[in-house]
Amino acid sequence: MPRQSWTIDPDLDGIDLEPEDFKASLPLKKVPAGDIYEASRAGDVERLRYLLESGVNVNARDQWDSVSLYYACLAGHLDAARMLLESGAICSEHTFDGDRCHYAALNLKVRKLLKAFEARPPPLGPLQAAMRDTFLGCTANRLYLEQSDSQFQFPGPSSNGESNYNHFPPDVVFVVQGRPIEAHRVILSARSPFFRRKFETDWKNRTEVRLSREKLSFPALYSLIHFFYSDRLEIAVDDMEDLARICKVCKCESLQKIVEKEVDLQKHAEYKSLRDVDNSQKRFILQGLSLPEEDRLPSSLRQILQISLANSTMEMSDSLDDFADICIKVSEKIFRCHQVVLASRSEYFKARLSRMDDFFEGKDGSAGYALPCLEEHDLSMEAFEKMIEYMYTDGLKDIEPDQAEELFDVSSRYLLFPLKRAVADVLLPQLEMVPPSELCHWLIMSDMYGVVKIREYCLDVMACNFETFADTPVFRAMLLTLPPPSGDSSLRTTVPNAPGAAGSGGANNSPSDQGNLLDDLREKWLEAEAAELDKRDESALLFDKRLEMLMLVAQQEKSGNPNDDEDDTH
Repeated sequence: MPRQSWTIDPDLDGIDLEPEDFKASLPLKKVPAGDIYEASRAGDVERLRYLLESGVNVNARDQWDSVSLYYACLAGHLDAARMLLESGAICSEHTFDGDRCHYAALNLKVRKLLKAFEARPPPLGPLQAAMRDTFLGCTANRLYLEQSDSQFQFPGPSSNGESNYNHFPPDVVFVVQGRPIEAHRVILSARSPFFRRKFETDWKNRTEVRLSREKLSFPALYSLIHFFYSDRLEIAVDDMEDLARICKVCKCESLQKIVEKEVDLQKHAEYKSLRDVDNSQKRFILQGLSLPEEDRLPSSLRQILQISLANSTMEMSDSLDDFADICIKVSEKIFRCHQVVLASRSEYFKARLSRMDDFFEGKDGSAGYALPCLEEHDLSMEAFEKMIEYMYTDGLKDIEPDQAEELFDVSSRYLLFPLKRAVADVLLPQLEMVPPSELCHWLIMSDMYGVVKIREYCLDVMACNFETFADTPVFRAMLLTLPPPSGDSSLRTTVPNAPGAAGSGGANNSPSDQGNLLDDLREKWLEAEAAELDKRDESALLFDKRLEMLMLVAQQEKSGNPNDDEDDTH
């Protein structure tokens, strides 16, 4: 099914843009083999979508030091600019790239769009957003952010503008020039070989580290540690040389190369709107996608997780090199984990870990273990391992279909709702090969747990192959377990999804947020049959009568089953 054209986000209502404003200012053309710069210049949103979904760095510069957003703004392609901005294109007017985009904007509509996105929170993945919240939840870190010049700061991740930071206490504090930066050992160790070595040796048992070097820049170190948590760097141009030196010490080689190259560029950069502003007012912003994948936060935490999982089968010891500070016992296995990751990703673990006094070593038979230990019940070791894989990395490498149902349940119990979407992404390709009877099972499961992506897929397949499913006893039996369709639209108690809609909810929908399954199946069937608008009611009536016939057959099959204790009362 072709993707729908972009629509105005409710958050952008205040910028006086209408849907017709997103029509091209210049003629569009197709560039089927073009790169991201050519596609942006041409306004070819289909090519642009393909490149962005393939993982192309939206903030990469070409040989003329121009980003793709610059070309979209220069040509006045609002649709293309909107797509780039929603994919993380930097548009802050106080940066070199953002300044060029604002100055080159073809018309006021483009500038309004840039201003709207400049005021929005940075687009971060669930893992990066959660860890950034935890970093800013530390009092000293948040106070520094609030005291900094507000024009450079982004609002918190809460959509209503209110503070929504996760408070989880730090386990190490750095004091630089008399000012503290609060942090967590495992995050710094995962991102920097220098910090890892120091925490294993000189700083092993220290909760406060005073860095007395006079030339050490507090803003540069703060920006780097913030980057370790969020995969997003924001720093004043004046502090970039200090940052490059710190990156060299911390052995962050890929980031160091980018920063050093940017320092050279900034020496000769010509700002249009900020030509009279000094470098302390200019900013450099970097998204994690600019780094090699192995140097980003998910890959760094995956390495730590792999070490912890390998150590989870070993005898508990303080000497292990995984920086674990909590054990989770599941069945007969004890998993070595990290409190800051668990608390940042799950409100359930955040609440449990805040009451650690109830779970110190020696309780419930855990005597002899060096770390505090929690015990989790009613889930398998395999499901727990998959859950923490997602919590540490924002992804799942592979799952078996028989694990998916337990993971849907786990995501609800542990308040980790985005896990449902990750499971659905891995499961969906496998559903293309399952028989109709098994697809009925997944429809019921996805409706029960509110997994919209699987639910919509099952409904689409059933609508497009309705007669095949109608001949399946499992499908007919399933109809008896579902609430009947609501018939005439005036009698409906639920609102079915509009034809072609991908579902109005997210991955954490509850069943009550969704429409009646048979109502939605009817709408999908009408769409698949391309029923004309003036004949939809007639076609819907025919579909409902077909369902009634199938239910009668199912009742007869049920009453004719000698193993069924109930007789048909009709």
